[in-house]
Amino acid sequence: MNEEIILSAAEMVREKLKDEGSGHDWFHIERVWKNAIKIGQSEKVDMFVVQLAALMHDLADDKVVSSEEDGISEINYWLEGEGVPSAVTEKVLMIIQNISYKGGNGQNLESLEAKVVQDADRLDAIGAIGIARAFTYAGSKGQPIFDPRYEVREEMTKEEYRNGKTSTIHHFYEKLLKLKNLMNTETAIKMAQERHQFMEQYLEEFFKEYMLEEDE
Repeated sequence: MNEEIILSAAEMVREKLKDEGSGHDWFHIERVWKNAIKIGQSEKVDMFVVQLAALMHDLADDKVVSSEEDGISEINYWLEGEGVPSAVTEKVLMIIQNISYKGGNGQNLESLEAKVVQDADRLDAIGAIGIARAFTYAGSKGQPIFDPRYEVREEMTKEEYRNGKTSTIHHFYEKLLKLKNLMNTETAIKMAQERHQFMEQYLEEFFKEYMLEEDE
């Protein structure tokens, strides 16, 4: 029964996000889902809760939907319609509402399931895929690749994080390079090492090429 609900959820999310253009599309969800399974299998967690939350985590994200509140209501309605127990629905909604980075203003997570899903999502924000997604998202918002007039914002509100002036390269320093040290589980910590190193190498090459352009 649980497996059928998970597959049904995957199909529903795939249909909703198949044309999403900011890097939060179905393929992102699928990678997070797979990461969550891998991490969750090394921890003693409720895999039903973890998989549902991983699959639905962006359906109430303000980067993707116009209303977080409406997104949560729709998820709740869908889970009820599938006969998911209310205790499970409550856990899934709690995870979805609390795992986002939000400019470093995210909530401290209490459940291991939430930590697993957060790690799985954050792993997809770093490394080669993370770099590609960062530029895709910035492009969808009209942000520049790099603007030397901007400064790295060390502390910011959620509103400043979402709508303040920045560039993709600045975003590396404001969020992406911090994620390695914010992983919750041993499995994710190990997985993050290589991806973090790749981002550092990328930035080194970026600024090497950028300085050459300035010299011309």
